[in-house]
Amino acid sequence: MNELAFRDGVMDRIRLKEPRFHEHAYLFVLSALEYCQTKLPERRHLTGRELLDGCRALAIERYGVLARTVLEFWGVTATADIGDIVFTLVELGLLQSQPNDTREEFVDVFDFAAAFDRDYPWKASSVG
Repeated sequence: MNELAFRDGVMDRIRLKEPRFHEHAYLFVLSALEYCQTKLPERRHLTGRELLDGCRALAIERYGVLARTVLEFWGVTATADIGDIVFTLVELGLLQSQPNDTREEFVDVFDFAAAFDRDYPWKASSVG
């Protein structure tokens, strides 16, 4: 699932509800959700932490060392922003939540600078 797109009018509804983030941020979170599901033995509801970890992994896989820069360009600068995107999609009926899901489970889960810069999975090249 490399290319997602919203149907006509969906992004207009999203912009009215939560205009802080670029359309690609919403599409990315949906891609990350699918990315996480493909890693599981069977589809199930994800916790906020699982989705955030999937967002980090997918961003690094897709954008490498520019992952944080890309997310910031889309307006996503903290894990709470991903929670805001998720709950906007829930409120518009594009995702489902469980009764115990909260925006708070997305707050300060990891620091973007640490997750995308300091803890970047650098691979040492072997010279020989």
